[in-house]
Amino acid sequence: MTKTSREPYVRALEPTSMVDQVAKEIRRSILAGDLRPGQPFSLREIADQLGVSFIPVREALRQLEAQGLVITRPGKSALVAPLHQDDLNGIYRLRRSIEPELAARSCSLLRGSDFQRLQAFVSMCGDEDLGVDEIYEAHHAFHRELLQPAATAWDLRVLESLWHAAGRYIRLAFSGLDSRPEEHRRRKHSHAALLAVFREGDPDAVTRAVLRHLDEHREIAQQMLR
Repeated sequence: MTKTSREPYVRALEPTSMVDQVAKEIRRSILAGDLRPGQPFSLREIADQLGVSFIPVREALRQLEAQGLVITRPGKSALVAPLHQDDLNGIYRLRRSIEPELAARSCSLLRGSDFQRLQAFVSMCGDEDLGVDEIYEAHHAFHRELLQPAATAWDLRVLESLWHAAGRYIRLAFSGLDSRPEEHRRRKHSHAALLAVFREGDPDAVTRAVLRHLDEHREIAQQMLR
């Protein structure tokens, strides 16, 4: 359904909002599908809805463009980046080349306190009482903390962009399933099984498990393009 001017795409920010907060909220609206793939939108309208000046919105869009989420057009409105099969293939080709190797090294570096935090994120992924945004933030944090012990700052910068790019496809594919109890159980089981392999500490087994997990998510993401 086409949104009217009375239906803001984004939610109001606190008065202390900065560029990163603006970028986070616009990213959320894109990942949640409130701003749809290929949809143009006015920078001024977004600034008005967020209650901020034009400048932090413009700077935030530069961040989001670097992550492949928006396309800025000089003198025109911005555009939510369309979804394409080639882009999806590229996202998962890069993830498959980076994440398994990091995971194989990270599994032996994780400690008991790390696994406690990771288990909490798994529980959040399956918590029916949490909102969709909270669940996907927990999912994002889970994958980041799994790899962080072996990752450099550059690894994480690249992966953050890839995770956000993949999240557009994943969240839109699940837009009709997120409220269903069986989806919460499936998501929790999938990530609990992955965490169990990390606990065993076998790098080869972890590599295989991460590749399977990525292939499963890629198949889910492809649903958006069918």
